[in-house]
Amino acid sequence: MKLWLKDSERRPDPVAVKTDDRKAVLTGLALWIIGLVVLLIVQPEPALVYTCATGIVLGLIGLIYTHARRNRA
Repeated sequence: MKLWLKDSERRPDPVAVKTDDRKAVLTGLALWIIGLVVLLIVQPEPALVYTCATGIVLGLIGLIYTHARRNRA
């Protein structure tokens, strides 16, 4: 087993798979929204509400990023 190969010995890199990252981001965003709604109904503990709100904000940022990245490509 060789730990280091010369470029001439390497196999070519595989073709990158095209994926839709927005589906994963939207799924996570939906779960954070559901979690926030459940927390507000059951017991609104401030630390957990802030955690869900942060997850929603980061999900929105991720959605904007994936949308912009998809438009560039």
